[in-house]
Amino acid sequence: MSEFEIQCPVPLARHDIIQIAHGGGGRMSQRLIESVFLSAFANEALANRHDASVIQGNGKLAITTDAFVVTPWRFPGGDIGSLAVHGTVNDLAMAGARPIALSASFILEEGLSVDDLREVVRSMQNAASEAGVPIVTGDTKVVERGKADGLYISTTGIGEVIANTPIGPTSVRPGDAILLSGDVGRHGAAIMTAREGLELNSPIESDAASVHLSALALIDEGIDVHCMRDATRGGLATVLNEISRDSGFGIAVSEDAVPVTEDVRGICELLGLDPLYVACEGRFIAFVPDDQADRAISIMRRFSVSSGTVRIGTVREGRARVTLKTQIGVERVLDLLSGEQLPRIC
Repeated sequence: MSEFEIQCPVPLARHDIIQIAHGGGGRMSQRLIESVFLSAFANEALANRHDASVIQGNGKLAITTDAFVVTPWRFPGGDIGSLAVHGTVNDLAMAGARPIALSASFILEEGLSVDDLREVVRSMQNAASEAGVPIVTGDTKVVERGKADGLYISTTGIGEVIANTPIGPTSVRPGDAILLSGDVGRHGAAIMTAREGLELNSPIESDAASVHLSALALIDEGIDVHCMRDATRGGLATVLNEISRDSGFGIAVSEDAVPVTEDVRGICELLGLDPLYVACEGRFIAFVPDDQADRAISIMRRFSVSSGTVRIGTVREGRARVTLKTQIGVERVLDLLSGEQLPRIC
């Protein structure tokens, strides 16, 4: 996931980047972001390159913005409306912020049925109610038939920062334990099976969910959280590479420790995908001190959305890169993809 897409306080990033770079989360997208957007909009908040930017008001606030262009917009386990809420709430939580309010803008394609729109809006409201955050303002635009895959949604979220110390890649330290909140790749697999019309005996459902209660519980209960990140665009491998790059430290991960369900693994093999690069929408990683890892895992496992939390790796001194110890005991570099292996899944 590229940082500008989730930090910049103007709602233009994700769809525009996909149009230009044919996908996000790879080297091409990062070069575009750094050479065009970060240089033009340079400021202290944006330079942190995190899921949400922290700004100073009467108290500390976090702000994040995102756009959702998923095709198909209805998929097993959710739709574009609930996905928009989950994604925005999660980005706030990754910066240690409790969500306060959301805005929503809708780009509607001519010919979209009112019943379909009502379904999306109802789903969005249900997700917002479950997350305990109101949608307080919005906008609607209509474009010509064939220009919007039915509808796109752009959201902005504001949250109150509850963490006493900065949470982000620059706070990561050697020796930190890396915790993963559950199995990976289910959202991307669900989108691909729906898109390709693959019929399975038991459909793969997206993991899309709001993870803020689990993430913020770590802070509330005194865990010294150094960094959190939700594994969305580009999947777990891309997120780990981003954090390694921005922290300046190496990351070592064990392949055996990363949970992947058999159905997701099977679909990925069928489609020639690596599940470590396939997006999640209800999973996050947390970097915590080694001596707090067991307690942090216990806290996260109390919540259904993160009941499968496991430790997958450790932060190392030395070169900023991600290494994976494979199931046969060989250590290899887990690099960024040169492109996007699964475009337009959120």
